[in-house]
Amino acid sequence: MDHSNLPLEGIKVVEFSHMVMGPTAGLILADLGADVVKVEPPLGDNTRRLKGSGAGYFPMYNRNKKSLCVDLKSKKGKQLVLEIISQSDVLIENFRAGVMSDLGLGYEQLNQSNDRLIYCSLKGFLSGPYQNRTALDEVAQMMGGLAYMTGLPDKPMRAGSSVIDIAGGMFGVIAILASLERRHKTGKGEQVTSSLFETTAFMVGQHMAQEIVSGEQAPPMSVRQSAWSVYDIFATKDGHRLFVGIVSDTLWVKFCREFKLESFGNDPALQRNNDRVEQRSSILPVLNDLFGNMTKQVLIKRLEKAGVPFAPINRPTDLFDDPHLNLGGGLVPLTVPKPNKTSIKTKLPALPIEIGSKRLGLRRDIPIQGYNGGQILQDLGYSQEDIDKMIMDGIVTAGISHFTDTNK
Repeated sequence: MDHSNLPLEGIKVVEFSHMVMGPTAGLILADLGADVVKVEPPLGDNTRRLKGSGAGYFPMYNRNKKSLCVDLKSKKGKQLVLEIISQSDVLIENFRAGVMSDLGLGYEQLNQSNDRLIYCSLKGFLSGPYQNRTALDEVAQMMGGLAYMTGLPDKPMRAGSSVIDIAGGMFGVIAILASLERRHKTGKGEQVTSSLFETTAFMVGQHMAQEIVSGEQAPPMSVRQSAWSVYDIFATKDGHRLFVGIVSDTLWVKFCREFKLESFGNDPALQRNNDRVEQRSSILPVLNDLFGNMTKQVLIKRLEKAGVPFAPINRPTDLFDDPHLNLGGGLVPLTVPKPNKTSIKTKLPALPIEIGSKRLGLRRDIPIQGYNGGQILQDLGYSQEDIDKMIMDGIVTAGISHFTDTNK
């Protein structure tokens, strides 16, 4: 896509965030063309230094942003940030309640000097009895019923990704875009808030509705009664596993025709899905034997021909080499900085949308901490002498101008 013609070109965003929820909101806006300045403490966002399951947070959710490392507790550092905010359309923050206000950067404080500012707070809870509690993705998954639905009946289990942080960030972006549209009419900004707990409740709402319709509490997905006759994982001859889902009567007919299952296809008692669900115990053994005598590639070819939904059981590492993602622009080439000042060239998932049949790509690599500070301050009108003094005084941190590429 032409980077000079992105949907949010000209929108200025200042991001005060860490971990996943806030950076996700900033990432989406940045990928869509907004100019996003990520404000970090002098030593950089602590998320940069996470290990284990958190090691991928920063590289995944911070591309296409500028980095400014500044001491917000200093008078000059706060002045710099206020200058940036005064020229911004959107502010994003995901710190615990009271932190931004204590810094003099709360919505009511900033609205007085920039009433066009859209102030997005990303929190654990919306207004109500829990609003001042601290929350995490996992807290929300446990409290909102998602961990119960994901695990075994006596063993709740969080989903295998930060799904609530990510979805909460997405809902924050929806609110921001809605407020930008309203600002076109009113000329005024406003505060918008998205939260982890309410995001989880929204995502499990289908199971709440299921209880109303069926009269029974929804059991965990691990022990659920399938709504379809074939909605299972099968083993192939060469040791692979595939999920296969036949979710309509039309697909059932096509499936039986492709796999020459005349006895199933011609049986009047198997023509409707609800009737087939009652006979899963007789259908599944036949399919287990059938698929168990085919290789993965042969089975995939025939399922694709029949138009039946299927999926190999992949690991995240398998996506690096996925032909569809690679050829379709689904992976963005990035340079991931490492703590020892080296880097690794890799590719990570793009925003999962197309605009005008084109994918949104990379404009700026993952920012080294403070790397864009000099340019940001120059754009505010500061001289190089002023900038050098602020660096010497520890008000802003000078970014590293280069790093070693270990993939050369």
